[in-house]
Amino acid sequence: MDSLQGKLLIAAPSLVDPNFARTVVLIAAHSDEGALGLVLNRPLETPLADVAPVLEQLAEPGAVVHSGGPVAPESAVLLAEFADPSLAALLIFGDIGLPSATCELSDLETGVRRARVFAGHTGWGPRQLDEELEQEAWFVGQLAPDELWLADSTLLWSTTLSRKGGAFALLARMPADPSVN
Repeated sequence: MDSLQGKLLIAAPSLVDPNFARTVVLIAAHSDEGALGLVLNRPLETPLADVAPVLEQLAEPGAVVHSGGPVAPESAVLLAEFADPSLAALLIFGDIGLPSATCELSDLETGVRRARVFAGHTGWGPRQLDEELEQEAWFVGQLAPDELWLADSTLLWSTTLSRKGGAFALLARMPADPSVN
């Protein structure tokens, strides 16, 4: 399978795992060795200033931490739009990526245009994501320019499905609990 780096994974309604139900995941890396991603639509109620005040100046005012996924939820992952891409350890697409662990905060302050902080990330072992795609647990989508930085990311699942059109647009309107339909 071709690399899905920079693409979105949109959880199919049949994906009921509580870690991934109705999530939208940005794939940061995807190779034969596995995949790494960040859940984009699970903001937490925790203000960034309370848990990582040093990173607060990189994010939007009043930012909260987002749940990036169930892997290493105690670690912070910074997704950034770089003014200076040389600060990135991994560029996902364009100037969007993850900073190098050796970056100084002062370098990030001047070299990052905007950022979002995630607690944890998603991860798949070799062929695991490919198998989930074959089982139709995920739909692959494209990222619209400013979707990474939406003030209210909770609507991202329905928005990305609607944008795909056709039957996907119908799924986007499906209630979380079909029995209430």
